[in-house]
Amino acid sequence: MTEALASFDEIYSPRIVARMNDYDVRIAHARGDHVWHVHDDTDEFFLVLEGRLDVAMRDADGNENTVVLHKGDTFVVPKGTEHKPSSPGGSVLMFEPSTTSTTGDRHEGEIPDHVDSTTGHELG
Repeated sequence: MTEALASFDEIYSPRIVARMNDYDVRIAHARGDHVWHVHDDTDEFFLVLEGRLDVAMRDADGNENTVVLHKGDTFVVPKGTEHKPSSPGGSVLMFEPSTTSTTGDRHEGEIPDHVDSTTGHELG
């Protein structure tokens, strides 16, 4: 994974490292805030490869809580859960259906310039 991560610099712009059935294994660099978004029909799996990833989530009443993940930690955001990743710097591995957009089925506000709204890019 180290070599694959070293092959690109963009943050929140995942690269597809493998495919299994209708799922992608994606890696991405993370730094700063992503955007509040939701995946209506799929869970989102995170494995922190380096650094730290914070995942803020909102419940149906608008209450927020944040899960702080460090290298080696995994976390699954349940489908339909509004969430916003952020990081002081790190890299993550994600496992999700190939058609899953990085900014979800719905997102809040404008997408920041440093967030790539994509279903992933081929590595290399």
